[in-house]
Amino acid sequence: MDSPFPLLLLLFFLCLSPIPSFSIDNFHQAFPIVEPDPGHTKLRLSREGLEAIERITNPIAAVAVIGPYRSGKSFLLNQLLSLSCYEGFGVGHMRDTKTKGIWVWGTPIDLDINGVRTSVFYLDTEGFESVGKSNVYDDRIFALATVLSSVLIYNLPETIREADISRLSFAVELAEEFYGRVKGQDVAFEPAKLLWLIQRDFLQGKSVQEMVNEALRRVPNADGNKNIDVVNQIRDSLAVMGDNSTAFSLPQPHLQRTKLCDMKDVELDQLYITRREQLKELVASIISPKIVQGKTLTGKEFVSFLKQILEALNKGEIPSTGSLVEVFNKNILEKCLKLYSEKMATLVLPLTEESLQGTHDRTKDEVMQVFDQQHFGRHHAKKSVMQLDEELQQVYKNVVLQNELQSSKLCEGLYTRCEDKMDQLQVLKLPSLAKFNAGFLQCNHSFEHECIGPSKPNYEQRMMKMLGKSRSLFIKEYNHRLFNWLVAFSLVMVVIGRFFIKFILIEIGAWALFIFLETYTRMFWSAEALYYNPVWHFIVATWETVVYSPVLDLDRWAIPLAAVLSLFILYWRCYGKRKYGSQWLLPLYRSNKNGSNRPRTD
Repeated sequence: MDSPFPLLLLLFFLCLSPIPSFSIDNFHQAFPIVEPDPGHTKLRLSREGLEAIERITNPIAAVAVIGPYRSGKSFLLNQLLSLSCYEGFGVGHMRDTKTKGIWVWGTPIDLDINGVRTSVFYLDTEGFESVGKSNVYDDRIFALATVLSSVLIYNLPETIREADISRLSFAVELAEEFYGRVKGQDVAFEPAKLLWLIQRDFLQGKSVQEMVNEALRRVPNADGNKNIDVVNQIRDSLAVMGDNSTAFSLPQPHLQRTKLCDMKDVELDQLYITRREQLKELVASIISPKIVQGKTLTGKEFVSFLKQILEALNKGEIPSTGSLVEVFNKNILEKCLKLYSEKMATLVLPLTEESLQGTHDRTKDEVMQVFDQQHFGRHHAKKSVMQLDEELQQVYKNVVLQNELQSSKLCEGLYTRCEDKMDQLQVLKLPSLAKFNAGFLQCNHSFEHECIGPSKPNYEQRMMKMLGKSRSLFIKEYNHRLFNWLVAFSLVMVVIGRFFIKFILIEIGAWALFIFLETYTRMFWSAEALYYNPVWHFIVATWETVVYSPVLDLDRWAIPLAAVLSLFILYWRCYGKRKYGSQWLLPLYRSNKNGSNRPRTD
């Protein structure tokens, strides 16, 4: 007869192997109810934890603790449950987070709440901001805890940061939206009671409730600053929590935090012990059964609700209602705005309006393509597209204003330079119409080619008016100044021709010019009549030829040439006669009847 030993051994191993029902005998431990998938992007249910909840027939309430990783959430839950670290939730002292997903303590605490026997479960959540996870995963954990809990304990170390408020706001919006997707958009969301738990030793000057109220208070924005509007929108999104929030401070239990699990209550800070017991009483006083659509949930109903919410959370598409699309797409909107701003910042202003508009259109199309490729919810992002377009237009308006400013500065500088040039031409030492026209054309040409941008038409009108006035004023003064110059010049040449050079032709020509100028004006009673005489036109043409040409600008070299000529005349008077004599002078000035060789008479 064969030995029965192999058969008994087989039965022994079959008994040890897990059975498909996941039947649990000992519920006095922590179970995962929601776990991350391998990529840490989505969530999946864990049968063990669900079985611990499904067996409850009483109305259920859940207390969930959320907060950053390594902030002591698991230790806090053990303290609330009066459990040690070795029998309660796992506490990690390493750099990586200990709790993955959402865990539940398998044995609920039964409380009598308003005459209703209620089973209270405590939920431990994976801390956010840890390494190796996406923000989407953190947000889903946060939102799921917000939907499921009756009391949501927001565990924060030291103080409240703007990022903490923003993250809570985002989670509340997610929870409200997904709740609406599951139960209907017209069904009101029943928010959990929010408990701000600030872990710090000292609060000087204000209570923790005052600190929370101050952090959540709207920021005055009389100037309409867009950044402050965003801050206030975040605070407005928390309005769904209503008055269901309170604040509580809890001091550190001991300075050596890594050894807390090995310490008894007598070793912990007594103030901490007192505050811990007060916290337990506070949680018990504010908790109430979980209500969905006005109905309390039993264990199986709670699990069914959890499955519905988790399915909605794991869907790839983003909800299209409310401001949730904007919140989800906030980062990509900022990225697109940054891309647009960086590209527009590379422009060298000023530019023509057509060139700037073309650059804007091309850059906007490129940014929109990036947004279309990366935003969440391909068919549900119309509002975000509108917001992006509005913000791009706002940035573009700023660029347009900068372009107008730079164009105005450039054209103003060119206008001022031309105005100074015209003023200089008005006071030429030797008036020259040709030189004025050359400066006039140079100013006009430089302005036309260098002044660009939206300010050019306005400055073109100003430039034309200024140049027209300058030209009219110059021409008006030109003949008068030239007449006076010629009169003075004729008298000077008379003196030079007679007493210095002693060249009679120069003296005769100077007298002829002087007589013509003086007698003509006396005959016709005004100098203006002279300006229409052909002789005057010939004098003007000769003057212009002598005074200004591309080769020689006599106005610039008049003083140096006059100085050189004076030195030459002085030299000739002192030394030239002795060396060369005066044979080349006309006889009129060579008479020596009074010379030193004339014989004397008695």
